[in-house]
Order: sequence, then structure tokens, then C-alpha cells
Amino acid sequence: MSEECTHDCSTCGSSCEHVDAKDLIAPLNKDSSIKHVYAIMSGKGGVGKSSTTASLATAMAKRGYKVGIMDADITGPSIPTAFGLDTRAVGDGESIFPELTPGGIKIISLNLLLENKGDPVVWRGSLLGGVVKQFWTDVRWGELDYLFIDMPPGTGDVPLTVFQSIPVDGIVVVTSPQDLVSLIVTKAVRMAEMMNKPILGVVENYSYFQCPNCGEKHDIFGKSNLEQVAAELQVKVLAQIPMDPAMAAAMDQGAMETMEHNYLEPVADAILAHEQG
Repeated sequence: MSEECTHDCSTCGSSCEHVDAKDLIAPLNKDSSIKHVYAIMSGKGGVGKSSTTASLATAMAKRGYKVGIMDADITGPSIPTAFGLDTRAVGDGESIFPELTPGGIKIISLNLLLENKGDPVVWRGSLLGGVVKQFWTDVRWGELDYLFIDMPPGTGDVPLTVFQSIPVDGIVVVTSPQDLVSLIVTKAVRMAEMMNKPILGVVENYSYFQCPNCGEKHDIFGKSNLEQVAAELQVKVLAQIPMDPAMAAAMDQGAMETMEHNYLEPVADAILAHEQG
């Protein structure tokens, strides 16, 4: 079985059933030790994966854990912006050093390696996947309790590379309350099942807007049917996050670590519960 394998045996004449999936796992950087890896993914873009990743990493870091974020959304990296990082990552010829946020979270992103952060990344899928693998093999993460991977949207080359090359312990699926929610969540869940990766549950962004004056909740994008979809797919709803202008401002201003209220605390609880069996 090669890295190009799509897990659809009808597309080729080879049999890969005898190959252990562990044989495809890339070696972690020799100067690094990572206890747990979680991927944050969705079946489509624009649902807030990066804000979810940033908030979840912040929640775990504030609990005293050593945390890192791998920004695997190579063509649309936004994690450095969320934490106000505007420097370039450096290396020593053997390894790349991740940048450090004010709260001590280690970050690697292509935007930390580009000379001009505004340059588009016009690469084919195989090159994108290769960079993500290098983020695992060539970045000196040091000791981490948790590495969170901010995935690109969809179920294409990069997610496939991540799941084949990196020992992901679990997946958090992110969606929004729109008519496509069923299709979006189903695609992500089905891919996770194909790759034999456990799903912790689903986070719904932009669930509602709560009026700051009267406290009434408004379903801006229509009433959510996430509970029904989650029940059909037998996955848990971990959090339903409101449209919060403060959160949007924190992302834009690089101040995610200063948010007073972290909506991802229930997801952090779910991760700890998952680790305990």
C-alpha cells in the first residue's frame, strides 16, 4: 500500500489488506516527543476550524498542558494570525523550530516560512501533503502533551496524508447550522471511519446570536438540525458556539489567548475523558 492509496480497492489491481497501516506512519522528529494528536476537520470550508483549533489549544494550555498546533491548511493558513505571530520560523539545518505564542503554544505554519506572507501557494496536492508530513518529521516540537492539527477543508490529499502519516488519536468535526450540515458532517465522519480514526464528536460554529441587551437567542442561519444528524451518525455534539463578535475580533487581532470565555472547554473535557478510556 502506497501513500497514494485512496482505500478504494476497485481503482487498482493491488491488494493491500496484508499491509499494516502503522507501516505508513512517518517518523516523528528525533528531538520531539508528542503524547496525543487530534485533528480538527470539516467537510467544507468557512465553518471556523481555525478558531476552533486555536480556542481548543488555548483551553488545554491554560490547564497546564504543553500544547502545539500544526497548521495543515497550507493554502489558507490563519493560525499565526489568530495568535499574533508575525515572525519567520528558523532552523538549524536539521530541524525547523516552531514559533511560540505569548501563552506558550508552539505553532508551525507555512505562513511562518514564507518570505512574503501574501504570496499565494499554488501547488498540487502531492506537494501540499509533503509539506504537512515535513511538519511532523522536520519540526523540533520538543515535548508536547497535545498536538492539534488544523486541517484544510474537505476530504482530499492533505487529510489523507495526515491520517496515513501521522498517528492521530482522534478527530473533532466542525460544522455550521445550514442545510448542508448533514452532508458536511457525513463526509467527515465517513472519512474518519475509513481511516479507522475515532471521532470525539461535533462542534457547531455560528449556532446562534445572543442579544447582549435582552439575552434572547436568534438562529441567524436557521434552526440547527445537528442533534438529529449527530444521532443518525452516532456521534456526540460537543459544543454549539454562538456568533460572538469578541471572538471574531480576537482572531483578527491575534488575541485568542486573551478571550475571557472559551467556548471549547467542553471539547477539552471530552479529550481528557477520551484519554481516560
